[in-house]
Amino acid sequence: MTIPVGILDQTPIYEGETAEQSFQRTLQLAQLAERLGYQRFWVSEHHDSAHVSGSSPEVLISHLLAHTSKLTIGSGGVMLQHYSPYKVAENFNVLASLAPGRVELGIGRAPGGLPRSTRALQGEQGDARSLTDKLEETRRFLRNEVSEDHPLAGIHVSPQPAQPAPLFLLGASRDSAELAAQQGLPYVFSLFINGDENIALEAIETYRQSFVPSPELAQPHAILALSVIVADTNEQANELAGENLSVKIHLNSGRVLTVATVEQAEEFGRQSNEPFRIEVKEAKVVKGSPASVYAQLFDIRQRFGVKELVVHTVIRSFEQRVRSFELLQQAFVENEHNEEAWASVPAVSSGSVS
Repeated sequence: MTIPVGILDQTPIYEGETAEQSFQRTLQLAQLAERLGYQRFWVSEHHDSAHVSGSSPEVLISHLLAHTSKLTIGSGGVMLQHYSPYKVAENFNVLASLAPGRVELGIGRAPGGLPRSTRALQGEQGDARSLTDKLEETRRFLRNEVSEDHPLAGIHVSPQPAQPAPLFLLGASRDSAELAAQQGLPYVFSLFINGDENIALEAIETYRQSFVPSPELAQPHAILALSVIVADTNEQANELAGENLSVKIHLNSGRVLTVATVEQAEEFGRQSNEPFRIEVKEAKVVKGSPASVYAQLFDIRQRFGVKELVVHTVIRSFEQRVRSFELLQQAFVENEHNEEAWASVPAVSSGSVS
């Protein structure tokens, strides 16, 4: 059984461990996801962090593809604002040629690091092009379909795989939902970043109502990414979830960013050179025993009208993290009859999220 759940891994560096060990953990999780039948495995992009190793998803994806045989592996996501769309397309066309049908390209809108890492990636002058323009360029480069009026008309993107990596847009706001809809792309709302279900419901409904069909996608396709912790008992899950905090920095300019720690928020504020405030609260986590978590996820999928989920599991013990993914898979297998019933429900409801 392929369960309608993907895994997002950020390659955390556990206390006392090295970067080499953190990457080995990510590989172990990818191989576990393949054995258990998870739908996809995505890796993230973060910069200027002593707690996360995953700064180059393209390189890591290549390694994971080489050590798995059938699992779909992708980025969650590449921070396109920093890069040349042409180079991003080349990287993922190489991956899609090496592992046909197994690569996905998720694009993120956040900086993925502190202001100084943005300067280091983009240079002091930055990149004036909008994400909308860069996203459209990436789409065209992936398929080697550069328009005749483009300044680079006639350029060839090499290699050109038979099956280019499908493109996803990741976000946590109505703006990102509108962009995904305008581009006709699958949309992943990151509830584990935003944490506000009302905003998530509004964003996904906005996406569905505004969706413009594209050559890649005829109907809107929404996915919800959320934090999930499964343990043998509800008490154990509550204890593990207590380690999770939601840390947001509110900049005077109106920008709101989610970061990993209070220390990182303070450093971000200092580097931004503008007034800021920090908000810390308990993170929103779906948690409990296998039966409890399955019931919660089934309810969430009904309320949001989504068939697929991506789970982000933060537990300081790697063994307990592995156990969480094993128990989650077990819960879906034990409720396979519910999954068959769910598969018959239309993915898009008319004018409502249900």
